[in-house]
This record gives sequence, C-alpha cells and structure tokens, in this order.
Amino acid sequence: MRDYELMAIINPEVEDRAVEPTLNKFLDVVRKGNGTVENIDIWGRRRLAYEIQKKTEGIYAVVTFSSEPDVAKELDRVLSLNESIMRTKIIRPEEQKIS
Repeated sequence: MRDYELMAIINPEVEDRAVEPTLNKFLDVVRKGNGTVENIDIWGRRRLAYEIQKKTEGIYAVVTFSSEPDVAKELDRVLSLNESIMRTKIIRPEEQKIS
C-alpha cells in the first residue's frame, strides 16, 4: 500500500451539497481495491488561474488515500471519464518531502 493525494477540480455547476457524494462514488474504486480513504477536504469554489472548459471557477477538493498503484491509476481513469470532473492530479506526498 502506498499513500496518495488526489487534487480534483470539479465543475462549478455541481451543487455544493453534491460534491462529497460525487467524490465518494468515485472513491469506491479505492475501497473495492482494498484501499482506504483517510480524508476528504473540500476547499470550495475558487477562481482558476486560467480557464478550463471555458469556466473561470471550480470547486477544489483534496483527498488523501492509501492503495496499490494499479488502483490509483484506475481511480484517475474513472475520474477522467466523468464530465463533472474538470482536472485531477494524483501525487505521492512522500515524494514531495525529499529535497
């Protein structure tokens, strides 16, 4: 098992109360792959640095989870197929600490 951090930018047209259930639906991929979801931190609506899909705002969410590498890759694939997810980035936090 490896630790991962997912940053997702969600379409601002998604209602605020629907953001966490939407993310949990995708995070079932991690849970079914014997991984664990440690934390879901929804930052809320933020102005984007540049337009994405002709939108100037997005709902930011950060999720920390543990899983096998193939499960993280599958999560990224599933997220990219959904139209309400504008951008994603999955990193391994321990790689960021090395300097």
